[in-house]
Amino acid sequence: MQFLQELWLPIVVSGVAVFILSALAWTALPHHRTEWRRLDGEDAVLDALRASGVTPGLYTFPYAMGPKELGQPEIAAKFNRGPVGYITVGRTGVRGMGPMMLQSLAFYWVVALFVAYIASHTLAADAEYLAVFRVVGTLGLMAFAFASVPESIWFGRPWRSFLLQCADALVYSLVMAGIFGWLW
Repeated sequence: MQFLQELWLPIVVSGVAVFILSALAWTALPHHRTEWRRLDGEDAVLDALRASGVTPGLYTFPYAMGPKELGQPEIAAKFNRGPVGYITVGRTGVRGMGPMMLQSLAFYWVVALFVAYIASHTLAADAEYLAVFRVVGTLGLMAFAFASVPESIWFGRPWRSFLLQCADALVYSLVMAGIFGWLW
């Protein structure tokens, strides 16, 4: 836990900085605005979901439990007929931004904590700015970008969306690396 005593300031500052950048990326900058689209016939789809009694959770359609069901002709026909998709259903009602923003800030602090832990075991206490920048930047990029790859591989998240997330992640990791290098 020695690293916490030595690196608490870059952990806190970089977590806050990345939180602010993330908020700006999603609220003020235009690059994420085209990721999400409205369903044609949204009202009919929502009425059908309500009528089905859907509860918060993760759903896939057409639904097939394992390879055995996937091999059944009627299931294969549903997949071929389409659409094929995944839905996340949240709680009913307007969600307040406060709790989600706090969770987001906590996430960035946890990433910074783990980055600090690895960096403190990788770098000397008197490491030069550029060495700190390289290690922290690489770790930050891995944490902010790579975790979402399986969403595109397995759950159909468009690769364009992943690339936009990578652009954000690159900025986040460079800022984190700069702060750690400065405060190391």
